[in-house]
Amino acid sequence: MEFITKFAEGFMKLFQTGAETFISWMTGIVPVVLILMVFMNTIIAFLGEKRVTKIAQISAKNPFTRYLILPFLAAFMLGNPMSFTLGRFLPEYYKPSYFASLAQFCHTSNGIFPHINPGELFVWLGIAQGIDQLGLNSMELAVRYLLVGLVMNFVSGWVTDFTTAFVCKQQGVQLSKTVKIVE
Repeated sequence: MEFITKFAEGFMKLFQTGAETFISWMTGIVPVVLILMVFMNTIIAFLGEKRVTKIAQISAKNPFTRYLILPFLAAFMLGNPMSFTLGRFLPEYYKPSYFASLAQFCHTSNGIFPHINPGELFVWLGIAQGIDQLGLNSMELAVRYLLVGLVMNFVSGWVTDFTTAFVCKQQGVQLSKTVKIVE
């Protein structure tokens, strides 16, 4: 009987812990993401969806702007995870590549721009502490990490373009490389 009671208590503790975690999200990250979404949608409303879509069209025209400039601006201005929403304005064909590039950028920029991905700041701080203990400059590492990250983000985006093309051909799917302007 005692075993059943302990099992039931442990089982309920699992759900209580889940509920506590859920409430911490509701008072932590969820309001921040919600306010960022309102802010982004307000900017889009002021600029006009037509103009924002036009910017996305221009960005989508070459890999440099698509996988270096747009992900950098999105991550710097909106942070992780909100920066991914800017990809909604890109043509369907380029969305997987944008995601691949941006997902890496949100990690490789933490040393210089910790606001982009504060949830993983502890990783960078752990590395920086080790570098500092060796008597080395952690900012030099942060700059190198950012620069290598930018190159690798670009490569990741472009390679994903080829992967998308291969999968589309294999599956017989036709994805648009242009965005329809909203009237």
